[in-house]
Amino acid sequence: TDTRNIQPNSIFFALKGNNFNGNKFASEAIRNGAAYAIVDEEKYVNGEAVVLVDDVLKSLQELANYHRNFCDAKIIGLTGSNGKTTTKELIFAVISKKYNTVATKGNLNNHIGVPLTLLTIKKNTEFAIIEMGANHVKEIEFLCHIAQPDYGYITNFGKAHLEGFGGVEGVIKGKSELYDHLITNKKFAFLNADDLVQKIKLRNYASKFGFSTSDPNYYRINYLGAYPFVKLEIEKTEINTQLIGSYNFTNCCAAALIGKYFNVPLGDIKSAIEAYLPQNNRSQIIDKKEYHIILDAYNANPNSMEAALNNFKNFPGSGKIVFLGDMFELGEKADEEHQKIVDLVTGMNFDNVFLVGQNFNKTKSDFTKFTTFDDLSNFLKSNKLKKGNLLIKGSRGMALERILDYL
Repeated sequence: TDTRNIQPNSIFFALKGNNFNGNKFASEAIRNGAAYAIVDEEKYVNGEAVVLVDDVLKSLQELANYHRNFCDAKIIGLTGSNGKTTTKELIFAVISKKYNTVATKGNLNNHIGVPLTLLTIKKNTEFAIIEMGANHVKEIEFLCHIAQPDYGYITNFGKAHLEGFGGVEGVIKGKSELYDHLITNKKFAFLNADDLVQKIKLRNYASKFGFSTSDPNYYRINYLGAYPFVKLEIEKTEINTQLIGSYNFTNCCAAALIGKYFNVPLGDIKSAIEAYLPQNNRSQIIDKKEYHIILDAYNANPNSMEAALNNFKNFPGSGKIVFLGDMFELGEKADEEHQKIVDLVTGMNFDNVFLVGQNFNKTKSDFTKFTTFDDLSNFLKSNKLKKGNLLIKGSRGMALERILDYL
Protein backbone atom coordinates (compact mmCIF):
# COMPACT_ATOMS: atom_id res chain seq x y z
CA THR A 1 0.00 0.00 0.00
CA ASP A 2 3.09 2.25 0.08
CA THR A 3 5.35 2.66 -2.95
CA ARG A 4 8.31 3.27 -0.62
CA ASN A 5 8.04 -0.31 0.64
CA ILE A 6 7.51 -2.21 -2.61
CA GLN A 7 8.93 -5.74 -2.65
CA PRO A 8 9.73 -7.40 -5.99
CA ASN A 9 6.76 -9.32 -7.43
CA SER A 10 4.27 -7.81 -4.94
CA ILE A 11 0.80 -6.38 -5.58
CA PHE A 12 0.25 -2.68 -4.88
CA PHE A 13 -3.22 -1.71 -3.67
CA ALA A 14 -3.97 1.96 -4.42
CA LEU A 15 -5.87 2.90 -1.26
CA LYS A 16 -7.45 6.32 -0.76
CA GLY A 17 -7.66 8.49 2.32
CA ASN A 18 -8.78 12.00 3.19
CA ASN A 19 -5.36 13.38 2.28
CA PHE A 20 -4.03 10.96 -0.34
CA ASN A 21 -5.00 9.00 -3.44
CA GLY A 22 -2.97 5.84 -4.03
CA ASN A 23 -4.20 5.63 -7.63
CA LYS A 24 -1.73 8.38 -8.51
CA PHE A 25 1.17 6.11 -7.52
CA ALA A 26 0.21 3.01 -9.55
CA SER A 27 2.79 3.55 -12.29
CA GLU A 28 5.49 4.30 -9.71
CA ALA A 29 4.65 1.02 -7.93
CA ILE A 30 5.17 -0.93 -11.16
CA ARG A 31 8.47 0.89 -11.79
CA ASN A 32 9.57 -0.01 -8.24
CA GLY A 33 9.06 -3.72 -8.88
CA ALA A 34 5.41 -4.51 -8.16
CA ALA A 35 3.95 -7.23 -10.39
CA TYR A 36 0.52 -5.56 -10.38
CA ALA A 37 -1.13 -2.38 -9.21
CA ILE A 38 -4.83 -2.45 -8.26
CA VAL A 39 -6.67 0.85 -8.95
CA ASP A 40 -10.27 2.05 -8.97
CA GLU A 41 -9.93 5.12 -11.20
CA GLU A 42 -9.76 4.33 -14.91
CA LYS A 43 -7.52 7.23 -15.86
CA TYR A 44 -4.65 5.60 -13.96
CA VAL A 45 -4.80 2.33 -15.94
CA ASN A 46 -1.50 2.20 -17.79
CA GLY A 47 -0.65 -1.19 -19.25
CA GLU A 48 -1.69 -4.75 -18.38
CA ALA A 49 0.02 -4.67 -14.98
CA VAL A 50 -2.50 -2.08 -13.73
CA VAL A 51 -5.82 -3.75 -12.85
CA LEU A 52 -9.06 -1.75 -12.59
CA VAL A 53 -11.60 -2.72 -9.90
CA ASP A 54 -14.72 -1.02 -8.52
CA ASP A 55 -13.27 -0.44 -5.05
CA VAL A 56 -9.63 -1.08 -4.12
CA LEU A 57 -10.25 -1.43 -0.35
CA LYS A 58 -13.11 -3.89 -0.90
CA SER A 59 -10.90 -5.89 -3.27
CA LEU A 60 -8.12 -6.00 -0.66
CA GLN A 61 -10.58 -7.26 1.95
CA GLU A 62 -12.06 -9.87 -0.40
CA LEU A 63 -8.60 -11.12 -1.42
CA ALA A 64 -7.62 -11.43 2.26
CA ASN A 65 -10.79 -13.41 2.98
CA TYR A 66 -10.15 -15.69 -0.01
CA HIS A 67 -6.54 -16.21 1.07
CA ARG A 68 -7.63 -16.93 4.64
CA ASN A 69 -10.00 -19.67 3.47
CA PHE A 70 -7.32 -21.06 1.17
CA CYS A 71 -4.78 -21.37 4.02
CA ASP A 72 -4.37 -24.11 6.60
CA ALA A 73 -3.35 -21.72 9.41
CA LYS A 74 -5.55 -21.52 12.50
CA ILE A 75 -6.76 -17.97 13.16
CA ILE A 76 -6.94 -16.56 16.72
CA GLY A 77 -9.01 -13.36 16.82
CA LEU A 78 -8.36 -10.86 19.60
CA THR A 79 -10.23 -7.72 20.65
CA GLY A 80 -11.06 -5.70 23.79
CA SER A 81 -10.93 -2.18 25.20
CA ASN A 82 -7.49 -2.32 26.85
CA GLY A 83 -4.38 -4.44 26.48
CA LYS A 84 -5.03 -5.86 23.01
CA THR A 85 -1.58 -5.27 21.57
CA THR A 86 0.33 -6.39 24.69
CA THR A 87 -1.83 -9.53 24.90
CA LYS A 88 -1.30 -10.20 21.20
CA GLU A 89 2.47 -9.89 21.60
CA LEU A 90 2.44 -12.22 24.63
CA ILE A 91 0.32 -14.84 22.83
CA PHE A 92 2.64 -14.57 19.84
CA ALA A 93 5.69 -15.08 22.07
CA VAL A 94 4.15 -18.17 23.67
CA ILE A 95 2.68 -19.82 20.55
CA SER A 96 5.86 -19.16 18.54
CA LYS A 97 7.73 -21.43 20.95
CA LYS A 98 6.08 -24.43 19.28
CA TYR A 99 4.40 -23.29 16.06
CA ASN A 100 5.17 -21.24 12.94
CA THR A 101 3.17 -18.12 13.79
CA VAL A 102 2.38 -14.70 12.34
CA ALA A 103 0.66 -11.84 14.15
CA THR A 104 -0.64 -8.34 13.55
CA LYS A 105 2.26 -5.92 13.18
CA GLY A 106 2.08 -3.12 15.76
CA ASN A 107 -1.57 -2.17 16.08
CA LEU A 108 -2.62 -2.54 12.42
CA ASN A 109 -5.95 -3.83 13.66
CA ASN A 110 -8.58 -2.09 11.51
CA HIS A 111 -10.37 -2.72 8.19
CA ILE A 112 -7.04 -2.26 6.37
CA GLY A 113 -4.63 -3.78 8.90
CA VAL A 114 -6.57 -7.03 9.35
CA PRO A 115 -6.53 -7.87 5.59
CA LEU A 116 -2.84 -6.97 5.37
CA THR A 117 -2.03 -9.29 8.28
CA LEU A 118 -4.05 -12.15 6.77
CA LEU A 119 -2.10 -11.75 3.53
CA THR A 120 1.18 -12.41 5.38
CA ILE A 121 0.08 -16.01 6.05
CA LYS A 122 2.26 -18.45 4.13
CA LYS A 123 1.91 -22.15 3.31
CA ASN A 124 3.92 -23.18 6.36
CA THR A 125 2.13 -20.79 8.78
CA GLU A 126 0.37 -22.78 11.51
CA PHE A 127 -1.17 -19.93 13.53
CA ALA A 128 -2.12 -16.31 12.83
CA ILE A 129 -2.99 -14.00 15.70
CA ILE A 130 -5.25 -11.27 14.38
CA GLU A 131 -5.82 -8.19 16.55
CA MET A 132 -9.14 -6.43 15.87
CA GLY A 133 -9.84 -2.86 16.92
CA ALA A 134 -13.12 -0.99 16.74
CA ASN A 135 -14.73 2.27 17.80
CA HIS A 136 -18.27 1.52 16.55
CA VAL A 137 -20.76 -1.33 16.81
CA LYS A 138 -20.61 -3.78 13.84
CA GLU A 139 -16.90 -3.21 13.17
CA ILE A 140 -15.74 -6.40 14.94
CA GLU A 141 -18.51 -8.30 13.17
CA PHE A 142 -17.16 -7.05 9.83
CA LEU A 143 -13.55 -7.93 10.70
CA CYS A 144 -14.70 -11.40 11.78
CA HIS A 145 -16.39 -11.78 8.39
CA ILE A 146 -13.01 -11.14 6.73
CA ALA A 147 -10.78 -13.13 9.11
CA GLN A 148 -13.17 -15.99 10.00
CA PRO A 149 -11.39 -16.72 13.32
CA ASP A 150 -11.26 -20.31 14.57
CA TYR A 151 -10.57 -19.10 18.12
CA GLY A 152 -11.14 -15.82 19.93
CA TYR A 153 -10.41 -13.91 23.12
CA ILE A 154 -11.66 -10.56 24.46
CA THR A 155 -9.27 -8.80 26.85
CA ASN A 156 -11.94 -6.71 28.64
CA PHE A 157 -14.78 -4.22 28.25
CA GLY A 158 -13.85 -0.68 29.28
CA LYS A 159 -14.59 2.99 28.79
CA ALA A 160 -12.86 3.28 25.41
CA HIS A 161 -14.31 4.97 22.31
CA LEU A 162 -17.48 5.86 24.22
CA GLU A 163 -18.28 8.49 21.60
CA GLY A 164 -18.49 5.91 18.79
CA PHE A 165 -20.05 3.10 20.82
CA GLY A 166 -22.54 5.38 22.57
CA GLY A 167 -21.62 4.27 26.10
CA VAL A 168 -20.32 1.24 27.99
CA GLU A 169 -23.26 -0.96 26.93
CA GLY A 170 -22.33 -0.22 23.33
CA VAL A 171 -18.72 -1.19 24.06
CA ILE A 172 -19.85 -4.55 25.48
CA LYS A 173 -22.15 -5.14 22.51
CA GLY A 174 -19.47 -4.18 19.99
CA LYS A 175 -16.58 -6.16 21.48
CA SER A 176 -18.86 -9.18 22.09
CA GLU A 177 -19.36 -9.48 18.34
CA LEU A 178 -16.23 -11.67 18.38
CA TYR A 179 -17.86 -14.15 20.76
CA ASP A 180 -21.12 -13.89 18.78
CA HIS A 181 -19.21 -14.91 15.65
CA LEU A 182 -17.54 -17.84 17.40
CA ILE A 183 -20.82 -19.10 18.86
CA THR A 184 -22.72 -18.76 15.56
CA ASN A 185 -20.02 -20.62 13.65
CA LYS A 186 -19.40 -23.20 16.39
CA LYS A 187 -15.80 -22.08 16.91
CA PHE A 188 -13.73 -21.98 20.12
CA ALA A 189 -13.70 -19.21 22.74
CA PHE A 190 -11.06 -18.36 25.35
CA LEU A 191 -12.18 -16.28 28.32
CA ASN A 192 -11.27 -14.62 31.56
CA ALA A 193 -13.73 -16.40 33.84
CA ASP A 194 -13.24 -13.70 36.50
CA ASP A 195 -14.87 -11.22 34.09
CA LEU A 196 -18.60 -11.51 34.80
CA VAL A 197 -19.64 -10.21 31.37
CA GLN A 198 -17.56 -12.85 29.59
CA LYS A 199 -18.69 -15.60 31.95
CA ILE A 200 -22.36 -14.81 31.37
CA LYS A 201 -21.90 -14.40 27.62
CA LEU A 202 -20.36 -17.88 27.33
CA ARG A 203 -22.32 -19.51 30.17
CA ASN A 204 -24.17 -22.00 27.98
CA TYR A 205 -21.44 -22.42 25.37
CA ALA A 206 -19.48 -25.68 25.52
CA SER A 207 -16.50 -24.90 23.25
CA LYS A 208 -14.52 -22.74 25.66
CA PHE A 209 -11.47 -22.70 27.89
CA GLY A 210 -10.98 -20.04 30.54
CA PHE A 211 -8.69 -18.99 33.37
CA SER A 212 -9.64 -17.88 36.87
CA THR A 213 -7.94 -16.91 40.10
CA SER A 214 -10.68 -18.58 42.17
CA ASP A 215 -13.23 -20.62 40.19
CA PRO A 216 -12.18 -24.32 40.28
CA ASN A 217 -14.10 -25.00 37.06
CA TYR A 218 -11.48 -23.10 35.09
CA TYR A 219 -7.71 -23.18 34.63
CA ARG A 220 -6.27 -21.82 37.87
CA ILE A 221 -3.73 -19.00 37.68
CA ASN A 222 -2.62 -17.24 40.88
CA TYR A 223 -1.75 -13.55 41.13
CA LEU A 224 1.40 -13.03 43.21
CA GLY A 225 1.68 -9.23 42.99
CA ALA A 226 2.87 -6.49 40.65
CA TYR A 227 5.31 -4.22 42.46
CA PRO A 228 7.17 -3.42 40.43
CA PHE A 229 6.59 -6.31 37.99
CA VAL A 230 3.71 -8.74 37.56
CA LYS A 231 4.22 -12.17 39.13
CA LEU A 232 1.91 -15.14 38.61
CA GLU A 233 1.83 -18.84 39.44
CA ILE A 234 0.67 -21.65 37.19
CA GLU A 235 0.75 -25.29 38.27
CA LYS A 236 3.20 -24.39 41.09
CA THR A 237 5.48 -22.66 38.59
CA GLU A 238 6.27 -19.00 39.33
CA ILE A 239 6.48 -16.61 36.36
CA ASN A 240 8.31 -13.31 36.90
CA THR A 241 7.49 -10.90 34.09
CA GLN A 242 9.02 -7.62 32.96
CA LEU A 243 5.56 -6.01 32.86
CA ILE A 244 4.52 -3.36 35.35
CA GLY A 245 0.98 -2.92 36.62
CA SER A 246 -1.55 -5.41 37.93
CA TYR A 247 -3.60 -4.66 34.79
CA ASN A 248 -1.05 -6.76 32.85
CA PHE A 249 -1.81 -9.85 34.92
CA THR A 250 -4.80 -10.92 32.81
CA ASN A 251 -2.82 -10.27 29.62
CA CYS A 252 -0.21 -12.77 30.82
CA CYS A 253 -2.95 -15.18 31.88
CA ALA A 254 -4.48 -15.15 28.39
CA ALA A 255 -1.14 -16.00 26.78
CA ALA A 256 -0.52 -18.80 29.29
CA LEU A 257 -4.06 -20.17 28.85
CA ILE A 258 -3.81 -20.28 25.06
CA GLY A 259 -0.34 -21.80 25.24
CA LYS A 260 -1.65 -24.47 27.60
CA TYR A 261 -4.56 -25.28 25.27
CA PHE A 262 -2.22 -25.75 22.31
CA ASN A 263 0.18 -27.93 24.31
CA VAL A 264 3.07 -25.50 24.56
CA PRO A 265 5.25 -26.89 27.41
CA LEU A 266 4.89 -24.93 30.66
CA GLY A 267 8.64 -24.20 30.69
CA ASP A 268 8.32 -22.57 27.27
CA ILE A 269 5.26 -20.58 28.38
CA LYS A 270 7.26 -19.33 31.37
CA SER A 271 10.35 -18.37 29.34
CA ALA A 272 8.28 -16.64 26.62
CA ILE A 273 6.34 -14.49 29.09
CA GLU A 274 9.40 -13.70 31.20
CA ALA A 275 11.40 -12.62 28.14
CA TYR A 276 8.73 -10.27 26.79
CA LEU A 277 9.70 -6.61 27.09
CA PRO A 278 7.05 -3.94 26.33
CA GLN A 279 7.76 -1.50 23.51
CA ASN A 280 6.07 1.38 21.69
CA ASN A 281 5.28 3.61 24.69
CA ARG A 282 3.19 0.88 26.35
CA SER A 283 4.08 0.67 30.06
CA GLN A 284 7.74 1.00 29.14
CA ILE A 285 10.28 1.41 31.91
CA ILE A 286 12.92 3.98 30.94
CA ASP A 287 15.82 5.23 33.02
CA LYS A 288 17.01 8.64 31.91
CA LYS A 289 19.64 10.44 33.98
CA GLU A 290 18.12 10.84 37.45
CA TYR A 291 14.60 9.86 36.36
CA HIS A 292 12.92 6.46 36.55
CA ILE A 293 10.08 6.72 34.03
CA ILE A 294 6.95 4.70 33.32
CA LEU A 295 6.08 5.70 29.77
CA ASP A 296 2.49 4.72 29.03
CA ALA A 297 1.74 7.25 26.31
CA TYR A 298 0.47 4.93 23.60
CA ASN A 299 -3.17 5.39 24.50
CA ALA A 300 -5.53 6.23 27.36
CA ASN A 301 -9.14 5.86 28.45
CA PRO A 302 -10.71 6.16 31.92
CA ASN A 303 -10.10 2.50 32.82
CA SER A 304 -6.47 2.35 31.72
CA MET A 305 -5.79 5.77 33.28
CA GLU A 306 -7.19 4.66 36.63
CA ALA A 307 -5.23 1.39 36.49
CA ALA A 308 -1.97 3.20 35.67
CA LEU A 309 -2.46 5.69 38.51
CA ASN A 310 -3.29 3.02 41.09
CA ASN A 311 -0.23 1.07 40.00
CA PHE A 312 2.01 4.14 40.23
CA LYS A 313 0.66 4.99 43.69
CA ASN A 314 1.86 1.57 44.91
CA PHE A 315 5.09 1.70 42.93
CA PRO A 316 8.18 1.53 45.18
CA GLY A 317 10.26 4.68 45.58
CA SER A 318 9.68 8.33 46.39
CA GLY A 319 9.58 11.60 44.47
CA LYS A 320 6.58 10.73 42.31
CA ILE A 321 5.62 13.07 39.46
CA VAL A 322 2.64 12.49 37.14
CA PHE A 323 2.00 13.84 33.63
CA LEU A 324 -1.54 13.18 32.36
CA GLY A 325 -2.71 14.00 28.84
CA ASP A 326 -6.27 14.22 27.55
CA MET A 327 -8.30 11.08 26.86
CA PHE A 328 -9.96 11.21 23.44
CA GLU A 329 -13.19 9.86 21.94
CA LEU A 330 -15.25 10.14 25.12
CA GLY A 331 -17.98 12.30 23.55
CA GLU A 332 -20.43 13.88 25.96
CA LYS A 333 -18.79 12.02 28.86
CA ALA A 334 -15.45 13.81 28.34
CA ASP A 335 -15.86 16.48 31.05
CA GLU A 336 -17.21 14.01 33.61
CA GLU A 337 -14.53 11.36 33.01
CA HIS A 338 -11.63 13.83 33.10
CA GLN A 339 -12.94 15.28 36.37
CA LYS A 340 -13.19 11.77 37.85
CA ILE A 341 -9.53 11.16 37.05
CA VAL A 342 -8.54 14.49 38.61
CA ASP A 343 -10.56 13.64 41.74
CA LEU A 344 -8.84 10.25 41.92
CA VAL A 345 -5.36 11.80 41.61
CA THR A 346 -6.18 14.42 44.25
CA GLY A 347 -6.28 11.74 46.93
CA MET A 348 -3.02 10.07 45.91
CA ASN A 349 -0.53 12.59 47.35
CA PHE A 350 1.90 12.63 44.44
CA ASP A 351 4.75 15.17 44.67
CA ASN A 352 3.62 16.89 41.50
CA VAL A 353 0.84 16.48 38.93
CA PHE A 354 0.83 18.12 35.51
CA LEU A 355 -2.32 18.06 33.37
CA VAL A 356 -2.05 18.57 29.61
CA GLY A 357 -4.81 19.24 27.09
CA GLN A 358 -8.07 21.10 26.65
CA ASN A 359 -10.19 18.57 28.56
CA PHE A 360 -7.95 18.40 31.62
CA ASN A 361 -7.61 22.18 31.48
CA LYS A 362 -11.37 22.50 32.16
CA THR A 363 -11.26 20.38 35.32
CA LYS A 364 -11.52 21.78 38.83
CA SER A 365 -8.25 21.20 40.66
CA ASP A 366 -5.14 22.90 42.05
CA PHE A 367 -2.81 20.96 39.75
CA THR A 368 -0.60 22.69 37.19
CA LYS A 369 -2.43 22.73 33.84
CA PHE A 370 -1.29 23.27 30.27
CA THR A 371 -3.73 23.68 27.40
CA THR A 372 -1.24 22.50 24.78
CA PHE A 373 1.96 20.48 24.68
CA ASP A 374 3.84 23.62 23.59
CA ASP A 375 2.83 25.27 26.87
CA LEU A 376 4.19 22.28 28.78
CA SER A 377 7.42 22.17 26.78
CA ASN A 378 8.06 25.87 27.46
CA PHE A 379 7.59 25.17 31.17
CA LEU A 380 9.98 22.20 31.11
CA LYS A 381 12.64 24.23 29.29
CA SER A 382 12.83 26.70 32.16
CA ASN A 383 11.93 24.48 35.14
CA LYS A 384 14.01 21.45 36.09
CA LEU A 385 12.02 18.61 37.65
CA LYS A 386 13.20 17.03 40.88
CA LYS A 387 14.79 13.62 40.41
CA GLY A 388 12.54 10.66 41.07
CA ASN A 389 9.81 8.51 39.52
CA LEU A 390 7.69 9.75 36.63
CA LEU A 391 4.43 8.44 35.16
CA ILE A 392 3.57 9.71 31.67
CA LYS A 393 0.08 8.72 30.51
CA GLY A 394 -2.17 10.06 27.76
CA SER A 395 -3.99 9.34 24.51
CA ARG A 396 -2.02 8.76 21.33
CA GLY A 397 -2.95 12.15 19.91
CA MET A 398 -1.25 13.88 22.85
CA ALA A 399 2.10 12.23 21.99
CA LEU A 400 3.36 12.74 25.56
CA GLU A 401 6.50 10.71 24.88
CA ARG A 402 7.89 14.06 23.68
CA ILE A 403 8.33 14.93 27.37
CA LEU A 404 11.45 12.73 27.36
CA ASP A 405 13.20 15.28 25.14
CA TYR A 406 12.94 17.90 27.90
CA LEU A 407 14.21 15.85 30.84
